[in-house]
Amino acid sequence: MTDTGRQTVIQSDLDAARLLQEEIEGVVRHAFEEPEAFAIKMAVEEALVNAIKHGNQMDPDKIVRVVYTLNKERFDVRITDEGPGFNPDDVPDPTAPENLERPCGRGLLLIRYYMSSVSFVDDGRTIVMQKFRNGKQ
Repeated sequence: MTDTGRQTVIQSDLDAARLLQEEIEGVVRHAFEEPEAFAIKMAVEEALVNAIKHGNQMDPDKIVRVVYTLNKERFDVRITDEGPGFNPDDVPDPTAPENLERPCGRGLLLIRYYMSSVSFVDDGRTIVMQKFRNGKQ
């Protein structure tokens, strides 16, 4: 398998995000088993929605930069918004009893669950995610 990758920019628009998600899903579906392809799809969807809604505050003048690569070992994706940033450690744990009714934090929980590696850089404006094939790392 040869490396596949792309750099792209989308507007802060959920329809544009959906089209990019479908593109990425098409790329990973040929390389990963169904559960892993689904995991990548869900994590990318959550990260894009977070970048658009929470990072860029749905501002149509702001963009989201996405870089992804797929090679024989793993899928890597980097999503950057133009928002003020955030500290992921400040996001309340959605599984804590006092937060079960609150909507915040669930997306990050899913992203961390589904991906092999997740980190935040640039004061939280960029999320870097990796998914290794067959659970390898």
